[in-house]
Amino acid sequence: MEEKKLWAGVPSQWINFMFYLCCIPLTAAFGLGLILALWKYYDTRLHKLLVTDQRIIEERGIFSKTTNEIELYRVKDLTFEQPFFLRIFGLSNIVLVTADHSSPTFVLKAIKEGKKLKEQLRIAIDIRRDLKRVREIGFS
Repeated sequence: MEEKKLWAGVPSQWINFMFYLCCIPLTAAFGLGLILALWKYYDTRLHKLLVTDQRIIEERGIFSKTTNEIELYRVKDLTFEQPFFLRIFGLSNIVLVTADHSSPTFVLKAIKEGKKLKEQLRIAIDIRRDLKRVREIGFS
């Protein structure tokens, strides 16, 4: 079965605002701040996220690339967060608690239209869990 892309994008640069602010005095004093700010900019810009109807693929790195994949049927819980600073700019975080050993908690940071993506994810997760016949059993 072919995967259908639900969303693709990168985190907003607004998550680096405080870092950029701290780089200003370093730039004036040593010129180092500009290099650090550019590094952080490209690190965020090259942090690519792809959400399909089967999995989430995260690719990051400037010189060396690392790819992490999370199968949607392994997601246990979704949380939608809108910290004050991100909310000002219409951004949000989506926190996924998974059964994946390499990424038990995975965060989609500073996402535009996060509520819409969260709903798309919720539906896609339910569909994948039904297709894979995955059920979670809680013990108390």
